[in-house]
Amino acid sequence: MGAQPLYEAIVRRARETGCAGATVLKGIEGFGAHSRIHRPHMLRLSEDLPVVIEIVDRADRILALLPMLDKMITEGLVTMERLEILSHSEEEHGT
Repeated sequence: MGAQPLYEAIVRRARETGCAGATVLKGIEGFGAHSRIHRPHMLRLSEDLPVVIEIVDRADRILALLPMLDKMITEGLVTMERLEILSHSEEEHGT
């Protein structure tokens, strides 16, 4: 069995630590620190496409998760931003 993708490990860790939610978005094209364009190509697997992982929770829970993420992520960008939740369906799902 192959190794677990990093995005899966991060989402599982966020869930295990009790974060409110996480979403993985896979980009179709992009570039980063090395300025190399990443895009799908017919002759190679598209394993290097850009990925954004959004984790939503209170600031204290996100801050507690950062040391774990720092150990897991060898290359990438981690950002934090405040948000205002306008709608949430917690009561609808009974959680």
